[in-house]
Amino acid sequence: MTEWTPSLVEERLAEAAYVLKRLPEEKVQGYFSTWPTMLYEFSDLVGQEPKPMRVLPSPAAISRMEETLSWTVGLDPIDGKIIWMRAYGERWKTICWAVGLQRSAAHQHWIYALCVIAWRLNQRRVPKLRSRRYVIEMVRQVCDLPELERD
Repeated sequence: MTEWTPSLVEERLAEAAYVLKRLPEEKVQGYFSTWPTMLYEFSDLVGQEPKPMRVLPSPAAISRMEETLSWTVGLDPIDGKIIWMRAYGERWKTICWAVGLQRSAAHQHWIYALCVIAWRLNQRRVPKLRSRRYVIEMVRQVCDLPELERD
């Protein structure tokens, strides 16, 4: 990969969230049922919704997901929560209620966190004593991304 951009980071986070949704649920060890398995007849199945097929993710997708999970370490907890909620496809209204910010502030936190992750993945140091807007503008100039302000 040549250069990480905030849009590439966003795509990878969305892929990681999708892989996490597709993983099989964790079963508690040691519990079992003594009831016999139920054999359904055709009349029992009439009118029921078919169970959705669960396609397991590929090992490469799981490896990329595991790599992506460590990207939010070191971010502000609110930024990390916004990043993952947005990756899972939550609406901005739900995100704002969860983190207690207005829409514009939550959007700026989201853009800032994407920029910080992209900056770190490119092996650059994020300036500590600078504002969020400065970091966003700095990444925008380097990556030439005018589409960051949309959404």
